Amino acid sequence: MDHEQAEGLRFPCDFQIKAMGIDDGHFQALVLEIVGRHCDQVRPDSLRTRPSRGGKYISVSLVIEADSRAQLDAIYDDLTANDKVLVRL
Repeated sequence: MDHEQAEGLRFPCDFQIKAMGIDDGHFQALVLEIVGRHCDQVRPDSLRTRPSRGGKYISVSLVIEADSRAQLDAIYDDLTANDKVLVRL
């Protein structure tokens, strides 16, 4: 079986996506919707949210099974393009 490799990654592999934005009550759903455009399944047990100290911001992290570098690039491009996403890691 051939596996694409990129920057020390061997695909398919588990990969954590993290995004931060204003906690408007809908940010988690937004991140899930964006990531869901590019992968069939998000590991539900991996979903984590963390509010900022003041409660204005929230971080959302989740693990996907990444198939390729192109898939990861597309996810990050879509996260970056959305004005509600302030930071993506």
